[in-house]
Formats: sequence, C-alpha cells, structure tokens
Amino acid sequence: MAKTGICLILLAAGGSTRMRGADKLLQQIDGEALLRRSARAACDSKAEPVLVVLRPDDAARLACLTGLAVTPVISLQWQDGLSASIRAGLAACPPDCTGVLLALADMPDIRACDLDVLVAAFPADDPGAICRAAMPDGSPGNPVLFGRDHIPALAALKGDAGARDLLQRHRDRTRLVALPGQRARIDLDSPEDWESWVGTRD
Repeated sequence: MAKTGICLILLAAGGSTRMRGADKLLQQIDGEALLRRSARAACDSKAEPVLVVLRPDDAARLACLTGLAVTPVISLQWQDGLSASIRAGLAACPPDCTGVLLALADMPDIRACDLDVLVAAFPADDPGAICRAAMPDGSPGNPVLFGRDHIPALAALKGDAGARDLLQRHRDRTRLVALPGQRARIDLDSPEDWESWVGTRD
C-alpha cells in the first residue's frame, strides 16, 4: 500500500465516566472490544502510522490491541481532557507527515473505507486544508483530517473541547466529506447510547 503521509491518531484515553462503572471501549461488538474494532479499521486504512492514545497503566485497553499494527502512546495528562490526548498523539507523529487524522475510538460505525475517503479527499498540495467527515445532510461530524500547517495550533489546545474552536476559525478551509448514514455522528458514551445503537444496527 502506497504511503499517504497521513498519521492517524486514535483517541482512546477517555475516562468512560458516563458508562456508570463500565469501560465503553471494552464493550463487545460481535465478540470484539469496541477499541479493537476502531483500531482495526484504522490499521486497514491508508493512513500510516496508526497511533493509539491511552491512559497510563491501562493494561486492559492495551491488551485488546495485541497483534494490531499500532503504536500505543500514553497521555500522562489524560484527565485534563481531550486536548491532552491530542497533544500526546501529535508528539509521537512522524515529523515529515503531511497531515494528521484525528479519530475517536468510541465511534463504532467508522470503517476503513470511511477513513480512506477522508484521505482521498485531502489535497496533498495544500497543507492548510482540513477534511471533516459529515452527515449526508452536510452537518459536520468526526473524524477530521488536518493538514500539517494546523499541527502547531493542535499542539497548543487546552481543555476538553478538542479542536472545536480551531475548526470554527477555519471553516473556510474545511472540506466536508459525507459518510453514509449516521457514521460521522454516532459515538457510544453511555449505556443508553449502546442500547439505542444496538437496536438500530444494520
């Protein structure tokens, strides 16, 4: 597979606080942990390398990645929010990457083909471009691919809002890429989310 220069950062260091004691990333889908499902999709995509950002000493999440071509990255400040995990992932990216694809590990419907659609839509000659997954109606979602010009701003993020403000500032540089169905929107944060998703699976 030809290298694209896109580094994929799978964000998997969250505290799973809304699951009321369970770990959402270890919940099983067809006999496979959600985290492994997401990481496998990332590995099957054209992005390389695949970095998985984890909490310190999270043996259970790390174990479910066994055998996959991923590089675990530890977010020592994970409790500071999503931005801390983004910063940890960026610090491990190859210095010559042309862009970074930020993906959330709790989105069960994102497939390798969806990630590849984002990579294909990214203009390699425009390091300031952003490609963002969207719903069929055009409403924005996740994952998001940022050209390398945005890496310094991403590395300076604070708090738990992730890249929301950065995306707002660069709406004119953002290309929305429609994915089928609800793929760009559905994430599983709570038992109710899981119950609803299981009931509507195709």
